[in-house]
Amino acid sequence: MTEHSRPSGPSRRRLLRAAVAGGTVATAAACAGPGTTRGPRPGTGAPSDVPPPVSGRATDHISFAHWRAEDKKILGELIDDFTRRNPGSKVRQDISPAQDYQANALQRLKNGSIGDVLTAFRGAQFADMLKAGLFTELSAQTFADEYLPHYSRGGRDEAGRLFGLPYQLVFPMPLANRDLLEKAGYDKAPQNWDAYLDLCDKLKSRGKVPLAWPGAEPGNAGQLFNAMVMNNAPGDDACARIASGKAKVTDDWFLKVLDQYAQLRPFVQQKAGGTQVEPAQQMFAKGTAAMLATGSYHMAAVRQLGAKFPIELVPPITVDKGERPRYVGTHNATFILGVNAAGKHSTTAMRFIEYLSDPAVAGRYANGTAQHLTVAGVTYKDKDLRDTQHWLERRTMLAPRYQIEDIDMLNAVEGACAKVLTGTSAEKAAEAAQRVVDQRRPG
Repeated sequence: MTEHSRPSGPSRRRLLRAAVAGGTVATAAACAGPGTTRGPRPGTGAPSDVPPPVSGRATDHISFAHWRAEDKKILGELIDDFTRRNPGSKVRQDISPAQDYQANALQRLKNGSIGDVLTAFRGAQFADMLKAGLFTELSAQTFADEYLPHYSRGGRDEAGRLFGLPYQLVFPMPLANRDLLEKAGYDKAPQNWDAYLDLCDKLKSRGKVPLAWPGAEPGNAGQLFNAMVMNNAPGDDACARIASGKAKVTDDWFLKVLDQYAQLRPFVQQKAGGTQVEPAQQMFAKGTAAMLATGSYHMAAVRQLGAKFPIELVPPITVDKGERPRYVGTHNATFILGVNAAGKHSTTAMRFIEYLSDPAVAGRYANGTAQHLTVAGVTYKDKDLRDTQHWLERRTMLAPRYQIEDIDMLNAVEGACAKVLTGTSAEKAAEAAQRVVDQRRPG
């Protein structure tokens, strides 16, 4: 398949090859096949009057609103290619810092003057934008078949209808300098909590900051939460149960999470609560810190800062010695692409998303940004992507932090972890967070 051609639908071979990204071949094969991404889930009773497949040419000037400033160059190259293929069209990138986008995008996009093509973080932001009616339904769009069905749920409503396409597949767990870990005696990642603390202790004794944590930036500081919860939670929906009131932050399992955060206090940098993400990245890139507590989405950034060492993904495994963990890592399908329902150029917007969904185009984006994607059939040429591609086949939990869709509630729950890491007692932090959860819960 050439870069300028695209199949009418996904091949059986592509879907089976892509199955590893769903965790297991059996899982993906059960849901693979043409049409499985499009349309509502069976039995949901979702209405059938969905917008039909896009028709018509891309001839308008549109705005693409997102927060990935680090992707501006490669997206610019793709936009140039798109406009060459579609004479008369133009795509302007409207980029905001991630924190600003999370806080203000809904208000900025709702009148349709910017963001004909819009993006959303999985979880609270997507839910809020969907409730506000910003997203056009995509259930009937044939280009949705290019995506791995396993990862589409982050872009669906409660009835199973598809409104957004999660584009990026990220692993929100710490990056690690493999050379420093090997020098500390760990040629393999620790597989229990005692071993993880021992690794941190050995790294500290060698004059390294074991874990650079950007505590001043909640969006990045909260990523550690995913790995700390994945094997402590009594079930995969534990955070959703906190949000609904069926469980509490003061429950024993969550207090254990907070106690383990307290055990990490000696192993983060001084004044970690005031550290922005860029200084934390620099510590890691320069070898001052052995691990960076964010995720795979920062591999490109630390390379740009001069990191030359091999990078691994090394999440904390919080189980006791001899206990088998349920999960060995976490993943998230995010950077949800959609068409603004308030925009006036939906045909061009749809055509642009269709273009980005082409596996060849998606491959250019993936290798240009060091990001794994949810598009099937992408070939990874970037060395860091190849070195971490094995995570597509491992048992990883869908990042639990995004189960809490109320932003204030999420900030309280994750804030409890941050407070404990910077000195507050687990019980005091949990009680304060639970008060906010109770206030924010409907009814």
